[in-house]
Amino acid sequence: MLRYASALALALGASSAYAVTGVAFVHGTGKQTNAYNDYWQPAFVNSVRQGLPDQSKYLVVNCDFEQYMWDSRAAGCLATQLTGFINGQGITDLVVITHSNGGNVMRWILSNPTYDSRYPNIIAKIRWVNAVAASSAGTPLADATMNGNVFEQALGWLLGYKSDAVRMQQLSWMAQYNQNNLLGTAGRPALPKGFWNVVGTDVDSSPFDGDSYCGGYALNVGLETTQNWLSSCSDGFLECTSQSAAGRTWFRDVDVTAGREPLSHNQSRRACFGLDTILRDDI
Repeated sequence: MLRYASALALALGASSAYAVTGVAFVHGTGKQTNAYNDYWQPAFVNSVRQGLPDQSKYLVVNCDFEQYMWDSRAAGCLATQLTGFINGQGITDLVVITHSNGGNVMRWILSNPTYDSRYPNIIAKIRWVNAVAASSAGTPLADATMNGNVFEQALGWLLGYKSDAVRMQQLSWMAQYNQNNLLGTAGRPALPKGFWNVVGTDVDSSPFDGDSYCGGYALNVGLETTQNWLSSCSDGFLECTSQSAAGRTWFRDVDVTAGREPLSHNQSRRACFGLDTILRDDI
């Protein structure tokens, strides 16, 4: 109900002035140069942006999110690209869709408006952030990777190797950031704009289930394996508690997806089980 009340308040506020709505897609861990094709894929982006009054007003961010969230190559790059989009397209109503560690970089900007002179204008233009599978409390897999055990090689395809972004997503490190540098978690002040979580709860990888092939069967098999080292509620990379640690939960996958299918960490950035339509309708 809170989500609907927020939307109604925004609609009423927009009635007195013409809003120029845009959507920005903010990728997760990794150094992206072509996130449109390599991270999100065209089917997802092009479906979601159909919800815009003007479908040309979208941005697919490409930054180096192998760095700490505050690094100039991470939050600084994100601020540069969002500012260019806002100013160049005259955006007054910005919906941000993040995935995984992209939620942490976005939350850094929202939490630290005095850190960079560009942040306040970005925050002012944001309607809300839809944080899909956000790693707000980190993941045990980052700890395992940094400790150099078997995960270091097994998870290279998923996390990358011992980058600063992986180091940052260790459980104790994220606990420190959440307590001292970031807003929106329990016991901390609220974020200045809504941070709405889409939570992935499980992984399906049966070769006899066609749904296991959405987003890539091999990747889902890998996530099913890593899920063995996580709690029973997880998307193969992040536990549900991490995905919902900051802001508010919008929905858990099986509550709204087609066929009540779970979204693995890979599927939650793909046009799987109607996720793209849900995000499109939200705009």
